[in-house]
Amino acid sequence: MQKFGRSRPLSRSEDVRLLCGKGTFVDNIAPRNALFAYFFRSPVAHATISRLQIDTARRADGVHLVLCSADLLAAGITEGLPFEILENRDGSKGAAPRRPLLAEKKVRFVGEPLVMVVAETLNQAKDACDLIEFDFDTLPAHTELIAGGQALHAEATDNCAFDWSIGDEADCSSAFDRAAHQIHKSIRNSRVTVNTIEPRGCFAENVDGRLHVAVNSQGVRGIKSSIAETLGLPPEMVHVTTPDVGGGFGMKAMSYPEPYLVAHAARVLSRSVRWMSERVEAMLTDTGARDLVHDAAMAFDEDHRLIGYRVNTRCNLGAYNSDLGQCIQTEYFAMVLSGAYDVQETFLNVQGIYTNTAQTDAYRGAGRAEASYVLERMLDYSARELGIDPWDLRQRNFIQPHQFPYTSSTGEVLDPANYERVLTRARSAADVDGFAARKSQSASRGRLRGLGLSYYIMNAVGSSEISVRLMFIEDGTVSLAVPTQSSGQGHESVFSAFLSEQTGIDPDKIQVIQGDSDYVDTGSGTGGSSSVTTVGNATLVTVAKAIEAFALFLAPHMQADAKDIIFEEQTFRAAGSNLTPTLLEAGAMARAEGRNDLLVHEGVGKIDTWAFPNGAHVAEIEVDPETGKVALDRYTVIDDFGNLINPLLVEAQVHGGCVQGIGHALMENTVFDEDGQLLSASFMDYAMPRADDIPMFSFGSEPVPSTANVLGVKGCGEAGTVGATAAIANAVSDALSEEGAKQHDIPFTHHRVWTMAQACTEKTRQAGT
Repeated sequence: MQKFGRSRPLSRSEDVRLLCGKGTFVDNIAPRNALFAYFFRSPVAHATISRLQIDTARRADGVHLVLCSADLLAAGITEGLPFEILENRDGSKGAAPRRPLLAEKKVRFVGEPLVMVVAETLNQAKDACDLIEFDFDTLPAHTELIAGGQALHAEATDNCAFDWSIGDEADCSSAFDRAAHQIHKSIRNSRVTVNTIEPRGCFAENVDGRLHVAVNSQGVRGIKSSIAETLGLPPEMVHVTTPDVGGGFGMKAMSYPEPYLVAHAARVLSRSVRWMSERVEAMLTDTGARDLVHDAAMAFDEDHRLIGYRVNTRCNLGAYNSDLGQCIQTEYFAMVLSGAYDVQETFLNVQGIYTNTAQTDAYRGAGRAEASYVLERMLDYSARELGIDPWDLRQRNFIQPHQFPYTSSTGEVLDPANYERVLTRARSAADVDGFAARKSQSASRGRLRGLGLSYYIMNAVGSSEISVRLMFIEDGTVSLAVPTQSSGQGHESVFSAFLSEQTGIDPDKIQVIQGDSDYVDTGSGTGGSSSVTTVGNATLVTVAKAIEAFALFLAPHMQADAKDIIFEEQTFRAAGSNLTPTLLEAGAMARAEGRNDLLVHEGVGKIDTWAFPNGAHVAEIEVDPETGKVALDRYTVIDDFGNLINPLLVEAQVHGGCVQGIGHALMENTVFDEDGQLLSASFMDYAMPRADDIPMFSFGSEPVPSTANVLGVKGCGEAGTVGATAAIANAVSDALSEEGAKQHDIPFTHHRVWTMAQACTEKTRQAGT
């Protein structure tokens, strides 16, 4: 057995199945006789419910069930959705309003579900919803990221859910007092919609006396326990599965009311019930992303060393707390607040604001991306204000290799890295020295060219304990059951290849089982760029246990002591024995002798500390001031992910993440009006990046193995997004700054850039007169 997986660029085995239409997505595998659920949702953002008439809908053709909150209460279902809270600065608990499965007394965002209709066909369910009469008394909508306004909840009369902080405010203020230079700036990070290629969906059915719920989530264990508790069922009577998933990005890790309600309907009706979100529903109700305002400040000494960093943040929670969302992401923000830089005096204050919108924030990278975005934007802005090269400013403030393990300003212990080496390679790969000539060529065509740098660091994996199960099957194959869930990352290929390397079992004889609560005892699913590290670590433990158990079994067969039997070159060996069985052959021998105890092995892998992947993103853009179009011309990424298990899939993850960050920086924008109505509720109004918006990426790896886990890996899933947005934004700012533009908030849409360019032209004209 190998301690580390070999780094091999293997193609994904599941692609053939997925590309040939053989995927098992939840809407494809729902029972054919299932009834259809559809939801009547609030058309207004904030109102009290004065009347909800559903009797006519109940009598409509094909309708089997119509449920409102009163029906749930009558059925004894009083639990709301699970959520997390943060402590306030004074040690008190943050607000904890209940989020009902169906709206009670008030509605708090457009799209909040009020009624569920279950009918024979989807159209019949929709027609019945049209018969529902909803009378309401409109209340003022609160959509601004400030405390105050009409209260959404009695528990937070000023709409501030929490006021959380980390760091010594007095010490940080002292650093600013002695600073030679202070830089202050307000930075807005706009809201985006996740837009997974497959919207959310689920079905529920009664199978052999148990409730089976299939849902396209990012992990089954939490959903199982929550559904059991909410519906008052013993956990063993609930079976949750997740089939193939078309994109997750954190959004599908959140709790939503629909699976609970569909599960309840299946029990009430003793029929299978299915639900699939439509795209507008998704844009209205999926957990949103980002949407923060940062008032940031940096303090520098005479040598431009960063001695103090302060951020006061207001983040949008939406209408309710979520079970992950801004609470965990705020803590992640704090963990990498000062990034790759040696600054000890920091202070972060975060206020969570309730608004009349769907909940937020769980998008790819979330708190890590936020920390990187505001830090790298501030460093770039500071460099311009101080008259120093932005690359030099970063280099002189980097944590140096000899300082590792390094304890950050917020108490995190960073694993080894060499940031300067990564940056130096990025400079060469991006041909920064040739930028001036390219800029001159652009100018000759009336275009502006900008160069943007972002050096990100993020926390990944973290303190975790998960188990995997290795099962020997009668047909001569094995199954590896894992608690994580792929939503396009290629887990099946990675895990089967890794197990093959440790055992010698052909990957074609390995089935990876994911998304099945019957096989999951620990683990919280997929998230935080952790899957390969946690599953790989647990697989090592499980294989070691299996080898030890089989050595004891084989000892009499090999006429050797168990302690003298080794597993080497994919077979069991012992001096003086001619018997050299493979692991599969040992399993077959055990089965033949009735040793079923040797056919299932489970090991728990534990990781105690975080790993910190990092890297440099360099973007080069060209702006047409006459149209405002921003063309991304060159993009370079050099990353340190520690040891790589499959470099091909790593690069693919980086590409996808970068595209998400690029889309956020240049075009994606979720827009609400002052009444809380979503104005960007379709792809006619919400722009997404396309192939012709993206250049060929230049990707390279400059690894320093992690000391946080035995595999030496640091995680990569979210890294592309974490680094990309600031790199693009800094590039556009670089191009526009020469024209005199000062305020550069994303997204840099054509209209926004054109407006900024025209304002600068007008200012120049007036100065000339």
